[in-house]
Amino acid sequence: MPIVAQSTETTDWVSRFADEVIEESERRAPGKPVVVASGLSPSGPIHLGNLREVMTPHLVADEVRRRGHQVRHLISWDDYDRYRKVPAGVAGVDETWAAHIGKPLTSVPAPKGSAHPNWAEHFKAAMVEALAELGVEFDGISQTAQYTSGVYREQILHAMKHRGDIDAVLAQYRTKPKGGAKKSQKPLDEAELEAAEGSGAAGEDDGSSGSAGYFPYKPYCGNCEKDLTTVTSYVDDTTELTYTCNECGFSETVRLNEFNRGKLVWKVDWPMRWAYEGVVFEPSGVDHSSPGSSFQVGGQIVGIFGGKQPIGPMYAFVGISGMAKMSSSRGGVPTPSDALKIMEPQLLRWLYARRRPNQSFKIAFDQEIQRLYDEWDKLDGKVADGSALPADVAAHSRAVRTAAGELPRTARPLPYRTLASVADITAGHQDQALRILSELDPENPLGSLDDARPRYDKAEAWINTQVPADQRTIVRDEPDVELLKSLDEASRQSLRLLLDGLESHWSLDGLTHLVYGVPKVQAGFSADATPKELPAEIKTAQRSFFALLYHLLVGRDTGPRLPTLLLAVGQERVRALLAE
Repeated sequence: MPIVAQSTETTDWVSRFADEVIEESERRAPGKPVVVASGLSPSGPIHLGNLREVMTPHLVADEVRRRGHQVRHLISWDDYDRYRKVPAGVAGVDETWAAHIGKPLTSVPAPKGSAHPNWAEHFKAAMVEALAELGVEFDGISQTAQYTSGVYREQILHAMKHRGDIDAVLAQYRTKPKGGAKKSQKPLDEAELEAAEGSGAAGEDDGSSGSAGYFPYKPYCGNCEKDLTTVTSYVDDTTELTYTCNECGFSETVRLNEFNRGKLVWKVDWPMRWAYEGVVFEPSGVDHSSPGSSFQVGGQIVGIFGGKQPIGPMYAFVGISGMAKMSSSRGGVPTPSDALKIMEPQLLRWLYARRRPNQSFKIAFDQEIQRLYDEWDKLDGKVADGSALPADVAAHSRAVRTAAGELPRTARPLPYRTLASVADITAGHQDQALRILSELDPENPLGSLDDARPRYDKAEAWINTQVPADQRTIVRDEPDVELLKSLDEASRQSLRLLLDGLESHWSLDGLTHLVYGVPKVQAGFSADATPKELPAEIKTAQRSFFALLYHLLVGRDTGPRLPTLLLAVGQERVRALLAE
């Protein structure tokens, strides 16, 4: 198919990778669908760092689709990996789950109370749901299904036949430096740690090694189901393989050409799949890309299977409001589902689209989410009026739509910080929330709270789940009589000016003008005077006035934006709390 000419709106990192991927795919497999890939291990909560493994190829695949090419985005669920450790903080899981360490993830029971048949399916389900909301189109591949059905049998036999060649590649990275092993510069990636036991580089398992030689295949025990096994012999001609379980002592001899209860070790498994699926593009994390790790070694091993290493960038970590690098084996880390409870899918897509893969970034679950939404809404306006830069237009386009069409969006996208303030103040009373939101712009009132959804629901969820109780806004039931009595004449005058102007300024813009204007008028200036026309002391006076209002309304120095707070409280109650 012809490549659709690019506009200036697509001069971003996604387009550049799409150019390379299309060219490379035509070189490797002309006329066939472009294949991009991701790999996810459902060993625990699949977090927002893992999402970059999916979003990077998704965005590239989507750009290739927009140009009229067929694309397959494969997500390999590494659900046949070993259960490595019990994640801390996962609900319904206790120390008894340690008895399952070493079994395939699909052979481990799901956490208590789960509706899913096993551990892997439990954690996979939440990710599948989140990807659907994000508009990510993919072909999911269960590695349990692939291995246990014999799909990879020829590849396994080929690896065993060429185990000497594989061992020679891996041996380059097993040499320990003089003076003892050098500590790895970076923590190992989850997928690399899945291989657990053996003696490879940086402590990774690259297969059974012993007096019988090297074997790149690890059987799961026929008795205890664990992979704590050692291959003791293998006969190429008959494919007879003998192994012993180091956990329970079970031993058996099987024919590998008909045996489906085991898998290739990670550093061999990954390049085997590149060759089998014909993967052209797959990104890799920092840990995968360090010297001697999976992506680097795989680039040498893939040729043994007659394939080529995919092209693709190394991607940097994703942080959460200053938290350290996330690990999916540790409970309590935010997942895509957690993020989508408090932000619309467009915003989450934009965070991944606007940064090059090698740039780290943070996803805000704290007050910073309000600034991110302000930035997003500003970009939305610039795109609408044609003033946005080309790269920003491209990132925006990738956030709001895919090749399949536009993502559902909020009909009336009111400012997130305003919606959060209203949700905070109204504490779940939807009729009151609708009244306040309708008064934001009296000339164009909100007809229904549904018009502000789903953004309103996301803001409400943020208030309820992420804002500490001591930071929630509780409006006073009774006026602070002692504070009112103690005010000097200037402070009393400022309150009178505010109350006198309430009715004529009762809208978001009007109240904004009023609360900023009161200190100006008191100082002898026009309420319309700009900052350039005013002395610096006016800002100090405004801050003092705002603090007074917050104390009288909510008993604190700060709170939601005052115009929103005043609308939420209502004219009658404001007068009751502020009048002498």
